[in-house]
Amino acid sequence: MFLSFEGIDGSGKTTQAARLVERLRAAGRRVVTVREPGGTPLGEQIRALLLDPAGDVSARAELLLFSAARAQLTERVIAPALADGAIVVADRFYDSTTAYQGHGRGVLGPDAADAFHALVTGGLAPDLTIIVDVEVQTARQRRSGSANDRIEAADAAFHARVRAGYHAIAARHPERVSLVDGDGPTDAVSAVIDALVSARLRAAA
Repeated sequence: MFLSFEGIDGSGKTTQAARLVERLRAAGRRVVTVREPGGTPLGEQIRALLLDPAGDVSARAELLLFSAARAQLTERVIAPALADGAIVVADRFYDSTTAYQGHGRGVLGPDAADAFHALVTGGLAPDLTIIVDVEVQTARQRRSGSANDRIEAADAAFHARVRAGYHAIAARHPERVSLVDGDGPTDAVSAVIDALVSARLRAAA
């Protein structure tokens, strides 16, 4: 089972992913966690380039660098873990590229994105993608006082386009993607996510 978490920066997706992993492991499940960009030596080097606040990366270069890191992560970590019977939980996967570089930067349309991601991942897709959805202002307030990386530092209009992109992804792929309201108490959001994951695990059993 391959599960991915998505959302704008400050949505709480990383917290929710970690809470899910903790619960799955407590239930005796074997879980492999990954993050994007990163997760491999090559991916971590690319991460440093992409997120450096002083970096100068064009929109198309950004798209290709994220995708190079993803190709390496998929081939070296995700696919082998799935083949070995583990549950993989990813903090971001290719929907981030559709939302950020596609809708946010405007360099990749939805039809092109689907074909491009299939090339990058060899056709591997998450079984369930959870988008933790919050208002941009809420996300920015949550991140107040934190150091911003190059992408987090983009203006509110950019992050609004990214959020709209996530809504478009959920509408385009309802069989795979669930949009979860992230504005409620953390435990309440976790309960919704638990129900979604439990249903998907039962269906796959």
